[in-house]
Amino acid sequence: MNRIRDLREDSNKSQAEVAKFLGLQQNSYSQIETGKNTLQIDHLVRLSKLYDTSTDYILGLTNEKKPYPKI
Repeated sequence: MNRIRDLREDSNKSQAEVAKFLGLQQNSYSQIETGKNTLQIDHLVRLSKLYDTSTDYILGLTNEKKPYPKI
């Protein structure tokens, strides 16, 4: 999942920081970034909030980085 790695690096965050935010061990988060482990839906939602983007952007369904408008 290159997008979550790119978002993390653009935010100057370490894997350990993001892993802690998600309640994971650093090695578990690293496996998500490398595609060895699946990103859970609740983690996907939390990452979209952390990086202020849409889940569709993280999943590669859109190239629009801005989040959707709040309802």
